[in-house]
Formats: sequence, C-alpha cells, structure tokens
Amino acid sequence: KRSMPSPIKIKIFPWLALWMFFLLWNTIEAQTRYTIPEELDVGSVVGNIAKDLGFDISKISDRKLRIAPGAGKQYFAVDLGKGELIVNERIDRESLCGQSASCLLPLQVIIEDPLQFYRVEVEILDINDNSPRFKSEENTVNVAESTLPGARIPLETAQDPDVGANMLRSYTLNKNDFFKLNVKNSRDGTKIPELVLENAVDREKQSVHHLILTAFDGGSPARLGIAKFTVIVLDNNDNAPSFEQDLYEIHLSENTNPGTLVLTVKADDLDEGSNSAIVYSFGSQTPDDVQKRFAIDQETGEITLSHELDYEMGSSYKFDVCARDKGTPSMEGHSDVQVTVIDVNDNSPEITITSSPKPIREDAPVGTMVALISAKDLDSGENGQVSLRMSSDYPFKLNPSFADHYALVTHSTLDREKYPEYRIELEASDSGSPALTSIKIITVDILDVNDNPPVFSQPSYTVYVRENNAAGSIMCSVSASDPDIGENAKISYSILDSKVQDVSVSSYIYINSDNGSIFSMHSFDYEKLKVFQIQVQAKDHGSPSLSSNVTVHVFILDQNDNAPAVIYPSAVMGSVSHQKMPRSAKAGHLTTKISAVDADSGHNAWISYRLVEATDSSLFSVNLYTGEVRTKRAVSEQDDSSQRLLIEIQDNGEPVQSATVTVNILLEDGLHEPISDFRQKTAEPSKRNSKITFYLIISLASVSVLSLLTFLILVVKCVRNSRSSSSCCIRRADSDGYKNPNRNLQLQLNTDGPIKYVEVLGGDMLSQSQSFRSCLSPVSEFSDFTLVKPSSTTDFQDMINVLDASLPDSAWTFESQQVSTLFELVIEDKRITHTLPKQCSLAKY
Repeated sequence: KRSMPSPIKIKIFPWLALWMFFLLWNTIEAQTRYTIPEELDVGSVVGNIAKDLGFDISKISDRKLRIAPGAGKQYFAVDLGKGELIVNERIDRESLCGQSASCLLPLQVIIEDPLQFYRVEVEILDINDNSPRFKSEENTVNVAESTLPGARIPLETAQDPDVGANMLRSYTLNKNDFFKLNVKNSRDGTKIPELVLENAVDREKQSVHHLILTAFDGGSPARLGIAKFTVIVLDNNDNAPSFEQDLYEIHLSENTNPGTLVLTVKADDLDEGSNSAIVYSFGSQTPDDVQKRFAIDQETGEITLSHELDYEMGSSYKFDVCARDKGTPSMEGHSDVQVTVIDVNDNSPEITITSSPKPIREDAPVGTMVALISAKDLDSGENGQVSLRMSSDYPFKLNPSFADHYALVTHSTLDREKYPEYRIELEASDSGSPALTSIKIITVDILDVNDNPPVFSQPSYTVYVRENNAAGSIMCSVSASDPDIGENAKISYSILDSKVQDVSVSSYIYINSDNGSIFSMHSFDYEKLKVFQIQVQAKDHGSPSLSSNVTVHVFILDQNDNAPAVIYPSAVMGSVSHQKMPRSAKAGHLTTKISAVDADSGHNAWISYRLVEATDSSLFSVNLYTGEVRTKRAVSEQDDSSQRLLIEIQDNGEPVQSATVTVNILLEDGLHEPISDFRQKTAEPSKRNSKITFYLIISLASVSVLSLLTFLILVVKCVRNSRSSSSCCIRRADSDGYKNPNRNLQLQLNTDGPIKYVEVLGGDMLSQSQSFRSCLSPVSEFSDFTLVKPSSTTDFQDMINVLDASLPDSAWTFESQQVSTLFELVIEDKRITHTLPKQCSLAKY
C-alpha cells in the first residue's frame, strides 16, 4: 500500500518527488512500517493506521486507539475520525538520530476492549536541509617565510548534520600561486582539509595572503559553506614544533574521577633557545564540550579530566591539540586526540508502564492482556541488556514482545471473591557486573462478574406458628448472602408457586422481596392444616441472574380453641338425657356415662367431668376422668323419683374450654337394668333407624373383637419377653411428640389417677397417617374399647388418639412384681416395638 501525506513545504522542490516515492509502508512479520521525510508539516498524514491494522474505523474511538506515550515529544497522533496516523510535532531527523545512517521511530499502538498492542515503525528520511558550516568564518594562519614547499597546515573542518548523500562531500580553495588544497580522510570517514604550501613565500614581496575555503555537500542541488583564511607570512623561525604522533588514542572508563591524567602529548622543536620553547593548547576549533571536560597543561602537554564523563551523553571525543614555539615569528604543530569512553554499569534499569493496567473481569480468559510494560537501561552492551521478571505467585505472566517490551497477560483463572486486587511487584535487572536492579509495583483491580448464586444461611428452615395467629403477622425471616458485589450481590426473595391442599401457597403467605421476612396472609387452623412446605427463592440482580432455593417447613401449633364436643348423649337425642335407674341400686351403681371428645390435641384434648348441679348432690357423683355417673350411696325411699344432674365437661387447655350436658334420672321400682334414651330411640319403629342400629351393632362387635385380640397379643408378648406378668405404662413429656416428630412409635399415657387419655404416635411428619379414636359404650360397666372411626390426616405425623380408655377403678388389679413389657404394634405393614421398663398395672377385661 502507499500512503500519501501532504507536500513538504520546502524550497527544494525535487525532494517532493523523492518523498512521495519513499512514503511507503510494509508489513513484515506482523509489523507495520511507514517511511516519511523529515520536516513534514504538523497534521500531515502518515498513513491510515486503522485500515492497515485491520480495525473497524467506526469502533476505534470507543476502543480508544492511541499511540502509547514515550519519553520526549509525542511526534505522532491518531485521527480517530478517519483512522489516520498524523504528524503531531515537527520532526528534525538530525536532533533525533544525529549522524546515524538509519533513523527509526518505534511506536506502540494500543487499542482497548480487549487490550491489544501493535508495533509500528516510522522511518525518517533525511532531506538536505542543512548546509556545511565552519565554526569560524574568519580564520588566521601563520606561515614562516622559511617554510619549505610541501609543508601541510591543517584547516578547520566544516560540519554538516545531514547524512547519506546529503552529507559533506568535498572542499575547494580559491585559485592562488602559493597554496593548494589537500583533503585527508580520517578513520571515521571525516574529511579534513589541509593547506599545502606549493611555492615558497617571501614576506618582503607579500606578507599577507587571502584564501577562501568552500565546503560542498552531496545534496541535489548541493549546499555549501564558506570560510575565509588570512595567511600571514612571518619572519624566519626555521622549524615548527612536531608531535611524536599524528593521532593520540586513549580509552577512559566513564566513572573516571575528575583530575585523572588522561595522557601526555609531546612535541619537539629543532630550533634552539626561545625558538624551541613550546606552549601546548587546544586547537582553535576545539568544541566547547571538549574544553569543558578536558584540560591541557601548557608547559607539559598533560591532558587531564576536568569534568565527569557520561557514556550516555558522549561515547567519544575527538579534538586537536596545538604546540606553538616562542620564536619570532612563532611556529606551531598540530596533532589529533581521540578519547573513547568505556561504558560502566552505572544506570539502573528503568521500568515504564507503557499502557496502565485497566480493571479486568474475573472471567477473563487465560492470555488476556492487562498492561504493556517496557524495561530499558541507558547503559550499552551487556550493561544495557535488561530482563524483567515477576513472582510466580500471581495469576499473571510476562510475555516478551519486542524491543524490551513485555505484555502482562493472565496466566490462570481469576477469582475476585478471593483476590479483588493484585499488587504485582516487577523487578528489572541488567546483565552488568554487579547487576543493578529496580522494582516497580503496579496494581491490577479485578472486576466482579455474577458467578456466585445467593447462599442461604441455613440448608432448610423450620417454623412453628400458633394457630389463630393474626393475619399479616410475621412468621419468620430467611436470609441469603452473595459474595459478589454491587448489583450482583443485591438479592430479591420470592416464593415459588406450589399447592397446599389444592390452593396456591401464595394464598397462605407473603414474603418481603427485600429482606426475606415471611408473613401470614390469614389465620391458620390446626384442625384443618397442620404442616406444609414452601420453597423460597433468592435471586441476585446480576446479568444473567443466579438464584438458589430453600425449603421452609411450617408447623402449625395447636391452641385450645375448641370446646369439648359431647358424643353421648348426642345432640340428636336432645339437649337433655333421660335415664332410668331402679330404686334398689346400691352404692357405686353405674347410672350412665357421659362421653365427649375435643378436636384439639395434646393437653388441650384432655377432658375432665364435673358435677355442677344436682337435685341431690349426695346421691350421685361423676368420675373426673371417665364421665361415669355412679351412685354415692344406696337409693332411699325419701329420694325424689326424678333427679336432675348438670354435668360440666372441661378440657385441659389454656384458657379452659367447656361444655355442659343435663341428665334427668327417673327412679323406678322393679327396674333391674338401666334403660337409656339411646335404646329407646333405636327401638322406635323406623326402617332407616333399624338399618343404622344394625350397622352400629356390627361395627361395635367388630371393633370389640379386634380390640380384644390386640390386647391379648400384647399380653402374650409381655409374658414371653418379661420376667414378670405385669404390664407397663409410660408418661410422656408434654411437648416432645410435637417438637421431635419421627417414625418411632410413642405410647403416651397419663398416670395421674385413673387413665384418662392414651395417645399412640407413629410415622414421619409428612407421611399419610391414620388417626383412630375409640370411645366406650356409654353403659358398659367393663369399659370395652369401641372403634368409632378411622380418620386420615395428610399433613402431620401418624396419630392414634385413644380417648377415654380408662377403666373403672374396680377393673384394675395390681401385681407385686416389676416387669419389662414389650409393646409391639403393626401399623401399615411396619413393625414398631418399644420397651417400657416400669412398675405398672395390668388391665383386666
């Protein structure tokens, strides 16, 4: 490709064509090079760098395409609108590269998102913009009239900073009869003009000669410089001083201390007396820098170092020394001194962050460039060879790129949650002896990405809520944390949709999306719903968002919100129970029995009976636990034939709930069996009632048989597995069955007085359960078990409630031995055993 910048505004128009010819760029091994002449106007186009490097021009502005800053001036810039590399500062090749044959300006082109860098070189071509110049335009040369033809007198050398074809090429001397010009080439290629005496001069004929020396360069057209020389013919001083060497060479280490003797120049003069006395000095054209750093003793010719040397400022010095005698006229001789400075390792490496590290995402792939770093040493040779290294403890590494540049790239995966920031220590060392080092620390920040889902504080939550709770009250709070930061760590809570008893769970509860507080939507009823689950989801605000779920188990705790319900006498029979009893009844006669149940559970379902009002309170009593109405004494003739009893039924809850039932007892003569209203009712001639009675009789008989068989099996087991024949009872803690539901069977009895409550629990909290309730025949004197109904509860642990299972006191006998009874029940094909070691009582049927 060819890049065409604007024309060079100089007077030498042929350079325009040459410049247009050389303005090329080439890509060699993924390196782009442009070639331009020096002195281009600011704003001149070097080339379309965006196109040449394959960038989309519309994106280079957002990706911040730029030239990495370097030491000194920023000679080039990028026009982000067009993608062109343009001249930003005036370029003077001579000030940049001096007399070097090649002048290359390396550029580091940086583009971000992702961070990439490219090496671009701009070659600066020399133009003939400098003419040869003499240090002095007016010069004086003394020549003794006795000087023989062929004598050589060195003249001042012209300087031309241009290089190549534009450098100094030749000298000419104006035509005259006595002198001619000789041009001598030194080892370094410098052309040194010499004035050669062609014919003897005669002071009496012509004491002064005027010469013009012209220097030409090789440019087209050539440039020139002129110096005038006045030659003064002196009276006889036959011999000029002559140095022992035409060229003195010496090597000095740059750390040589000022005052050190460099060398001694020596010249001889064949004359005698004052004509042979010699004075040494620097040549008249000696540069100021040389005279600043060196000094010469006029008497001895000793040259000493008067100022510190710096290899990086000057690697060599070449100057002229003059030996002049004290004759009249004085004569002088010249010699050259070449001082070469030897580099020492006196400069530590310098670490430069060419492209400052930008924050990098923690999911950046391995090999992602983070920063561009350069390490340089001003020394030369091995002293200037620099190696850059870093600790292997970081997930980064340094990849050498070009010309002491390194790319800092990722070497392994990053994790901001472990290391949000890296302080990387870079160490640069040169190859000198001893080696010098320098250290620089750069900071790399790691940007967060949403790579961590929220984590709940618990694997699951268990919540206990009392029934009849106020709607809108807080049930519990769940919390989750996210190790990410910013939006990635902000969490919102929600409840996943599910069904509870075929109703959406959102109808039951509500969650605050900000803090995870869970509220009830309405009051719960333990008798309808005992336990349910909800799934809470915590979702962060990242993109894409991440989430996690947790299960919340909600258990409803029973409250004493149900009054006892009277089973017998039932409401169907009327609010008043009518019973008959013979007047011949003795003390302890079972008149009737009140049976009631409580829909609550646990202690709230324990029922007690109390006689509140009676026609004659001395005649009847009610068993506190069984509800049996018995005579306290024998009936006398004075007792009223109609006795009214008001019996209160209370539960054991807090606050206490109660119900009442009224029993009217008719005392009759000649009556041997109590006849209940229930039998009277069932005896009514009704087809429907007869069927109900028939079914009830069958049910009662079946349940009685099953109950008898069950207890017989239990007794047999007790006999086989214990050393005595007594059975055991155990009393359970009030709340253990609710707080620790499990699949173990629990037999729970109350032993305070006659047994009033038996509860058998089994199965886990979520399994399908069976609840069995039993009541006694209201007129049974032996308290046989009667299975009323099985009921299924799907939300809580298997439960068998045996209510009012106690026997009258007379139905119990006590054994004197202590035994260990093994209770074994089989529920849903699962055998569950429990050993109850305790002195206990054996039920007798």
